[in-house]
Amino acid sequence: MPEWDPILLANVHRPNSERIDTYLRYGGYEALRKALKLSPEDIIAEVKASGLRGRGGAGFPTGVKWGFMPKDAPVKYLAINTDEGEPGTFKDRLIVERDPHSILEGVIIAAYAVGANRAFVYIRGEFFLGVKRWIKAISDAYQHGFLGKDILGSGFDLDVSVHRGAGAYICGEETAMIESLEGKRGVPRAKPPFPAQKGMWGKPTIVQNVETLTNIPHIILRGSQWYSTIGTEKSKGIKIFCVSGHVNRPGNFELPLGTKLKDIIYEHAGGVRKGRDIKAIIPGGASTPIITGDKVSTPMAFETLQAAGTALGTGAVIVMDETTDMVEVVRRITRFFVHESCGNCFPCRIGGHNMLMLLEKLAAGQGSMKDIEELEYLAKGITGRTFCPMGTGMVEPILSALRLFRPEFEGKVAHH
Repeated sequence: MPEWDPILLANVHRPNSERIDTYLRYGGYEALRKALKLSPEDIIAEVKASGLRGRGGAGFPTGVKWGFMPKDAPVKYLAINTDEGEPGTFKDRLIVERDPHSILEGVIIAAYAVGANRAFVYIRGEFFLGVKRWIKAISDAYQHGFLGKDILGSGFDLDVSVHRGAGAYICGEETAMIESLEGKRGVPRAKPPFPAQKGMWGKPTIVQNVETLTNIPHIILRGSQWYSTIGTEKSKGIKIFCVSGHVNRPGNFELPLGTKLKDIIYEHAGGVRKGRDIKAIIPGGASTPIITGDKVSTPMAFETLQAAGTALGTGAVIVMDETTDMVEVVRRITRFFVHESCGNCFPCRIGGHNMLMLLEKLAAGQGSMKDIEELEYLAKGITGRTFCPMGTGMVEPILSALRLFRPEFEGKVAHH
C-alpha cells in the first residue's frame, strides 16, 4: 500500500508537542480562525459533507448529530469524552498527552457550530498526565484569546473545564458520562430523549469523542471534498488503529479507513511475533466479535467489518497467535465486563456473573458440556436486552468464540 503521512498524529512525536507555541508553529488554530468567519450552519454542512462518523465506537455521522441540536435553545452544552476505557484502545490518550491543542481546536469549532457556550471535558481518572495536559492546554488557550469572551473578536464566547472520572468503564457511554458530570452515580439513562434534546441538567448536549474532534480542524481547513476522498464509499476519512497483542511493534497507526487488516498488522505493526500464524483477531476493541485469522484481508471500514460479522468499534486491533487459549481470552474479557457493570439491569448484573462462573469452571478444566450450553443460552438471552449496549458488548466475544472455536471449549471438558 502507498505511504501515508500522518495528519491527526502529525505533531505527537515533535519535541514539546503538547505546548501551544509548538502547535501554533505548525499551523495550529488556523482552522478556528477560518471557522469563525463562517456561519454555524455552513460548518455543520461541511462536516456532514465530509462523511465523518464518530470514532468512539458507535460510528454515528457527526454532522447529523450536530444538526440535532435545537437552534432556539438558550443554553446548550458540549461534552468531550476522554474516558477511553475499552480494553485494547489507547488512541485518545496519546492525543491528549502529546497534542491536546488539536482536540481543543476541534472543541471550539464544534461548540461554535452547535451554539454551545460551555464545554466540559470528561477524562478517565487514571489518565494523570492527560489531566495535566488538558488543564494546561485550556489555560494557554485562554491566555492566547482562543477561549473566554469574544474569541478572536468574533463575538463568540466559550468556557471549558476539566472533570475527572473515577475509572468506571460505563461512563464512556454518553448518558452515564452526563450523569457523572452532574455529580451523580454513572448509570446510563433511557433513550430517547437523546442528549442533543435533553442532556446535562436537562439542556441540549452534544457528546463527542476525542479522536472525532481531532478531525474537525482538518476538515474545516482543507475542506469536506478533500476529506471525503479518503477512505471508502461508506467509511470516509482517517482512522487511528490501536494494535496490540502478539505483534512485534504494537502502537497507534493512523491510516485511511478501508486499509486491510493484513497491511496494518504486517506492514505497520511488524507482523506476528516469532513468525507464527494468526489464530484470531479482535478488530474493534474488546466488545466487538472475534474473527479468525483467515479474515486478515478484510478492509478496516464500518461496512466491510459488519459484512465479516464483526464491527469497527474503536479500531482497536488485538492480534492473537496460534498459541492462544481462546477460552482464557473470553474468560478475561468477561471478567472485565462483569467488574465494570453498573449493575443497573438484571441481565447484565446477574447474567454476566453467571457467565463468568461458567467460564471460570471451563478454564480450570472443571466444566461440563452442559456448562457450555448454559453459557451460550445466557449469552443469547442477554443480547439486546440490557438497558445500554454494554450487555451486548459483553456477550459478543463469548458468542463469536463459541461459534468459531467451540472445539476448544469442548476440549476443556474432554481433557479436564
